Amino acid sequence: MQIWLLILGMLAITFVIRYSFFAWPDLRFPRLVEQSLHYVPVAVLTAIVVPGMLMPEGHWALHWHNAYLLAGVLAILIAALSRNLLATIAGGLLSFFLLRWAFGQLPL
Repeated sequence: MQIWLLILGMLAITFVIRYSFFAWPDLRFPRLVEQSLHYVPVAVLTAIVVPGMLMPEGHWALHWHNAYLLAGVLAILIAALSRNLLATIAGGLLSFFLLRWAFGQLPL
């Protein structure tokens, strides 16, 4: 029951936030706020992904057998070099599965 209440609460918060933009169409943000909103998706994605790379099993895993960390670093390099979203996703996933297989964590 507690999970359903959390889901409903997040639904209400999301609805109110998104509805506010439609309720007041003449609402304008300062230029600095508009420029900084461009980086919100990247910041949120980083906040979700980086802890999973550094602590995949709930504790620090800064070693060479951490496929999450190595594949994440490779995906970052692919993104920096190619600037292509599809290449970054495909390269990151491919390197992750190949590393898991190489480390014996994923049978093929």
